[in-house]
Amino acid sequence: MDAIRLNALHDEILDWRHKGIPASAHGLTIAEWLASGPPTPTLPTPLVTLSAQALEHNLRAMAAWCAERELSLAPHGKATMAPQLWRRQLDAGAVAITVATPFQAGVARHFGVPRILIANQIADPAAALQISVWAENGTHIGLFSDSEVTIDLLSATATTTIDILVELGTPGGRAGARGVEAALAVAARVAAAPNLRLAGVAGYEGAVTSGTDAAALAAVDAYLTDLADLFRRLDFEVPRPVISAGGSAYFDRVAAVLGPLVSEAEVLLRSGSYLVHDHGCYDRMTPTARGGDGPELRPALRGFASVLSRPEPGLAILDGGRRDFPYDQDLPMPLGVKGAECPQISDQHLFLTGAGDLAVGDVVELGLSHPCTSFDKWRLVPVVDEETGIVVDAVRTFF
Repeated sequence: MDAIRLNALHDEILDWRHKGIPASAHGLTIAEWLASGPPTPTLPTPLVTLSAQALEHNLRAMAAWCAERELSLAPHGKATMAPQLWRRQLDAGAVAITVATPFQAGVARHFGVPRILIANQIADPAAALQISVWAENGTHIGLFSDSEVTIDLLSATATTTIDILVELGTPGGRAGARGVEAALAVAARVAAAPNLRLAGVAGYEGAVTSGTDAAALAAVDAYLTDLADLFRRLDFEVPRPVISAGGSAYFDRVAAVLGPLVSEAEVLLRSGSYLVHDHGCYDRMTPTARGGDGPELRPALRGFASVLSRPEPGLAILDGGRRDFPYDQDLPMPLGVKGAECPQISDQHLFLTGAGDLAVGDVVELGLSHPCTSFDKWRLVPVVDEETGIVVDAVRTFF
């Protein structure tokens, strides 16, 4: 990646635009502020932080798990949209960064990600042309496609050879050709296009189910078996074709079903949330939570909110809301307040019941659920040393 552009992120001047940063830091660069060793209690609430130790643990644990199984990893960058974290993932052995949109691909290219996988359909001719120009100038880009229509658009636009991964979908899911036969027709269209290259197949098993019982896992395995069948029925135009799947919930099943293809293919996981993990949805669904084969992960993300009001017995109103914390999978979970829960959230307030003896001004630590909707609410996320409580880094996001 581009070290100059990454290092320059710490040259940004802190000011009123940076939520969660104390006014005493305004006018300093991020580097100057970090050099002062700011302790976490000096940061205003609402606040989201990352644990330096948990990040490092998760980074190494997932890298080792993939290496032991000869799986490649292209973490989905949309989870954090943080090039500083992408660099750490690449340095730890990831072979690419996955993105979902041309905008996200542009962020990755700006910061020098050498290989980008766009795990989505491209239906905008202007975007297709821009991607083609990036590829022509040295960025290794792979695109998903699920229809002959998008193949024709890409072929009409591409100024250089573009790698295509045919996407297999599932009934009721989002994108992806509906069935192996439909996917084979898309592959035939790719092969007939002089400026497109059939480089692999891909899918997303998370669209099949959100369950963790035996029936749900069997449905995931059946879908992955179809993806493997599609792979075996195709003649690819690259020496080592890709077969890609794997969100952050069922990557163990991907390893079990697609792993036997490692001698024929680059089996490429796209798991993105493993780096940050959480206290909610992934804590319930990650392989180890259900007795599956996976690395032990630690939640790295924490929220903090102050008590604004104690309007009723047992009820505390906190100063963080939908603008600050994720709420699409689970509401924030109070940590260290026995018997408390957060049953309701509004734009700028969080309700906490079972508040005990909490007083106005007290700070409550919160577990969060779903990293993908945590980072998008923060321009800058402090990284904290768990042992000292000192802010040791600050991660810039691009949404």
